[in-house]
Amino acid sequence: MSSTFRTYVITGAGSGIGLATRQLLEAQGHRVIGADIRNAEVVADLGTPEGRTALVEQVTRQSGGSIDAVLAVAGVDIAGPATAAINYYGAVATLQGLRPLLLKSSAPRAVAVSWITSVHPHDEQLLNMLLNGTEEQALERARDASYVYATTKRALSRWIRRSAISADWAASGIPLNALAPGLVKTELLARLFEDPDKKRAVSAGTPMPLGGPYEPAAAAEFLAWLASEKNGHMTGQTIFIDGGADAVIRGDSVW
Repeated sequence: MSSTFRTYVITGAGSGIGLATRQLLEAQGHRVIGADIRNAEVVADLGTPEGRTALVEQVTRQSGGSIDAVLAVAGVDIAGPATAAINYYGAVATLQGLRPLLLKSSAPRAVAVSWITSVHPHDEQLLNMLLNGTEEQALERARDASYVYATTKRALSRWIRRSAISADWAASGIPLNALAPGLVKTELLARLFEDPDKKRAVSAGTPMPLGGPYEPAAAAEFLAWLASEKNGHMTGQTIFIDGGADAVIRGDSVW
């Protein structure tokens, strides 16, 4: 158990990696304010501007105006505009909206969940709209674009890299990072793997020579570290916990 009590906010806390992270932090003696679309302390739909506002208002009220870390874990893979609205705009709004509450912490931290798909093929036009255009433009493009999920995760990782070194984050003493899991044993993956053809396609797209798919608790361990007091100097990074998938896919190209 940690010797320092901290308050964490986790979106997507009702299942998968978000739930595993919640359970880990609570076992360490911390307070977790969970957010999800149902059965959570904060019930909010991050795919809408109203839901994002509700998240900030409810967290502010429940926390008393001060938190130590925010973990933007919520995400979906349902194609089309909803994926872009939640995975990118919902995550960015979570981080930006709760940043003022972090400023009252002696060791503020912010983390998001990207994914190994951030290095998969993507839609360049949608990527540009997410990063530089309006939400309306991006959601319209997402109706017909290919690789929407992968593009939202690439955009999120790029936003974090750009933002982490800004006055809002680095100069305010807030490390801002992302975790990029490989294949994680969630209900979604289990359903995909029920179809042998889909299993082969997914496994080929995310080759994991070290260990293969893993339990959400493994990702939770590193998320908890990124959001802890121990991480005082890492920022702007997307860390791949992927069994070697990124090394296989991108090889030497990044070095």
